[in-house]
Amino acid sequence: MCLVTGATGYIGGRLVPQLLKAGHRVRCLARSPEKLRDQPWADRVEVVRGDVTDPVSVAGALRGVDIAYYLVHALGTGSGFEKTDREAAHTFADGAAEAGVRRIVYLGGLTPVNVPVRDLSPHLRSRAEVGDIFLAGAVPATVLRAAVVIGSGSASFEMLRYLTERLPVMVTPSWVGTRIQPIAIRDVLRYLVASARMPREVDRAFDVGGPDIMTYRAMMERYAKAAGLPHRLILPVPMLSPRLSSHWIGLVTPVPRAIARPLAESLRHEVVCREHDIARYVPDEAGAPLSFDDALELALRRVREAQVDTRWSNASVPGAPSDPLPTDPDWAGGSLYTDERERTVDAPPAVLWRVVEGIGGENGWYSFPLAWAIRGWLDRLAGGVGLRRGRRDAHRLRVGDSLDFWRVEEVVPGRLLRLRAEMRLPGLAWLEMRTEPDAHGRSHYRQKAIFHPRGLLGHAYWWSVSPFHAIVFGGMARNMAKAAEAQPDPGSATPA
Repeated sequence: MCLVTGATGYIGGRLVPQLLKAGHRVRCLARSPEKLRDQPWADRVEVVRGDVTDPVSVAGALRGVDIAYYLVHALGTGSGFEKTDREAAHTFADGAAEAGVRRIVYLGGLTPVNVPVRDLSPHLRSRAEVGDIFLAGAVPATVLRAAVVIGSGSASFEMLRYLTERLPVMVTPSWVGTRIQPIAIRDVLRYLVASARMPREVDRAFDVGGPDIMTYRAMMERYAKAAGLPHRLILPVPMLSPRLSSHWIGLVTPVPRAIARPLAESLRHEVVCREHDIARYVPDEAGAPLSFDDALELALRRVREAQVDTRWSNASVPGAPSDPLPTDPDWAGGSLYTDERERTVDAPPAVLWRVVEGIGGENGWYSFPLAWAIRGWLDRLAGGVGLRRGRRDAHRLRVGDSLDFWRVEEVVPGRLLRLRAEMRLPGLAWLEMRTEPDAHGRSHYRQKAIFHPRGLLGHAYWWSVSPFHAIVFGGMARNMAKAAEAQPDPGSATPA
């Protein structure tokens, strides 16, 4: 039995099906198990609710487990994330020892040579410390240390992609000249799966990387070539610190500042593998590890074909609300504001649902695009996720998907889509869209925006934006109805 923590995240969500394919039984530990409900492999795994910081839930999740994968970290959760990571790692290591786990497998960060630990970025320092905690524990551990992971939907790939595609001329930080050894997500998963079968005496860290060592500048140039873009003019300047770089990355790419900053800080020092000892236990196959160009081509193909299984935004946004939805207007939790819209739509429910499920991303929000764009920019300036996260799939949504600055909280196909706001707000917000058939073969569309204010600022926020609701929410309901009515009904097609 393998336990996978972080199964709702980018790596974990891809590791689970690979472990199943290799013949392992899998249990997933998740704070919100419902986020795994719509995964194609959900009915083949055991899912338990819990948190790596809670000794009781960790002990229960580890019971009967042979291999425990630790794929969580507190990246972007604030100044105390190192302490959180440290305490969670100790809790997990102690729980694994008590449960008789045979091996812990941890994916950490590749650290630079001859750089004191105190000089590392907080992100790299914490990842190294967690690895050391597992290696010092009673349970044998495999600690894989990787630098930049290249795969469709990874934060590193998205950062590289958007910086290169959107800026033909770039004034860049000096770290674009730092040497890096990237690795394809396919190889990361291959090493993780194979780690389950390592001999018991193996208790060490391994550097893992692809065959190419290059600067970040070269990565951008090779991305431009692979994507068929004109040559990019890159002008590095020394005064752009990681802090300033994170603002720059946050404005240009979908990666928010809270995640961009540790990524940028990690590129200050050269991160190149010092050994390739992993090959003793996981022999290199033909064409593996993948070259940088092959990894790029594979990732770009997945993006073009809309076959991105997981994205960096799968993981919950640090600080995002997790309170239950208040469904009663007389909710005991306090004031609750709603904006409700209804329309009869001259289109079958299946056609209307197609419009509802396709909302956001490239399709937009069907009303006042400038208002949505401004709200997205304001959120980015405040350190939020903004509108640019887009969609994982252009046509289908599943619980847990990020959708611009919303998170899919519930999907009942053909009936209900509920989104939870992850933008910076003085309160909690949801947007519900429902479709129902009427007695005449048409559809009834119901739309509800719900806001639970936090303090006086929350009340002031609602009343300051309420004058625009008729334009934004009213226009949204009206234009979605028009879009559905303009679409052909697949059930009415006549045979040739």
